Amino acid sequence: MTAQPVDEKLVHPVDEKLPALKMATSGLQHVAAMYAGVVAPPLIVGAAIGLSASDLTFLTGACLFTAGLATFLQTLGIWKIGARLPFVNGVTFAGVAPMTAIVASTKDKSDALPVIFGAVIVAGLLGFLFAPLFCKAIRFFPPVVTGSVITLIGVSLLPVAFGWAQGPNPAAHDYGSATNLTLAGITLALVLLLRRFTRGFVKQIAVLIGLVAGTVIAIPFGATDFSPVADAQVVGFPTPFHFGGPQFQLAAILSMCVVMVVCMTESTADMLALGEIVERPADEKTIAAGLRADTLGSALSPLFNGFMCSAFAQNIGLVAMTRIRSRYVVAAGGGFLVLMGLCPTAASLIAVVPRPVLGGAGVVLFGSVAASGIQTLVRAGLDKDNNVLIVAVSLAAGIIPITAPEFYHAFPETARIVLDSGISTGCVVAVLLNLLFNHIGKGRDAEDVTHPMEAGTDLAEAAHPAAAH
Repeated sequence: MTAQPVDEKLVHPVDEKLPALKMATSGLQHVAAMYAGVVAPPLIVGAAIGLSASDLTFLTGACLFTAGLATFLQTLGIWKIGARLPFVNGVTFAGVAPMTAIVASTKDKSDALPVIFGAVIVAGLLGFLFAPLFCKAIRFFPPVVTGSVITLIGVSLLPVAFGWAQGPNPAAHDYGSATNLTLAGITLALVLLLRRFTRGFVKQIAVLIGLVAGTVIAIPFGATDFSPVADAQVVGFPTPFHFGGPQFQLAAILSMCVVMVVCMTESTADMLALGEIVERPADEKTIAAGLRADTLGSALSPLFNGFMCSAFAQNIGLVAMTRIRSRYVVAAGGGFLVLMGLCPTAASLIAVVPRPVLGGAGVVLFGSVAASGIQTLVRAGLDKDNNVLIVAVSLAAGIIPITAPEFYHAFPETARIVLDSGISTGCVVAVLLNLLFNHIGKGRDAEDVTHPMEAGTDLAEAAHPAAAH
């Protein structure tokens, strides 16, 4: 009797290689989900410098190219570099504020990008060296902490989707118009209907179909702009140090090192979240490898005129919703990003998708992340009053930058880099509270209280002595 091969049955979904068509279309979904987040930082920083249209296009293409390279590092990995999870890396938005501050403090604007690139290189290399130490904090991330952070990731991203739904430009007369909101609503409805009434492959690429259909529907409304395709070049390569060799200034380096710490904190939380979703929990070794990919990708990015790279939380929502857990799918998305960096015309095709259409799909994607966080919290032991307090306060701290953006306006700019990130703030608060309640001493850890405001047993008996007998 011939033995039957069993290798395929033993392959974890994360390591599964899907058919080419499914791999390509699913990878495109990841690109569509993160495209706006990748191109926004170079557009903002480039505008602050006053770059020409051609240089701005070049800078945007370079960031797409380096995002693809960083995604390869993270998903495929080499040596001890890369989490080897379906993890998308790209330009982090956390660096926008300090980079614009560097631009403002640079007298000769032509030196602004070289100064930024030099600071990113140093911060990336330092982060790479400290990654093995940073990852040892994993034991301080039990479900009560990771669940709070995952929920905050989703909640923090939802305002981005709401902003997209209103339109690309807050200063435009049609920002938040009925037309834009209707397009967002139609896209959302299409994605939901496809998820409800289709099966198999079509169901898994519901977001991509929704984006394409929403773009077509937007044409009669005049919301679809094809000029990016007409104006883009067919071939272009991000020439190394196109804007000049890196310059190293201490103040800029310090500010980007702070950003790197923020990015490493968020990436750790994202890896823990993704590990839960794909059912391959991220251990200390995985996190160390993932942080090495983040930091090395950031250090190499300026070589090709890119910025600091970090994990993209919005793509975690896509993994959670589609249940396509293959890291090779995300690697395929990284391949598309590289191609877009080398072919501006291809990059411009994604730019055609109207922002309201992206917003409608984003509600599903980012809401799925928050839902995953809630699922983790269900397993966190919320029958313990200590855990309820940890969740309550960390969520509150993380939501402050969303509901009150100017809450920390009186704090130094360096502190605001951390405080204005709800994910980072909530993560730090959750870790510290977990240390206080669940690690330092025993306290009242074993008490089961369904709500922190409920009266304890002694208080209840004192108030109603008859009921106690």
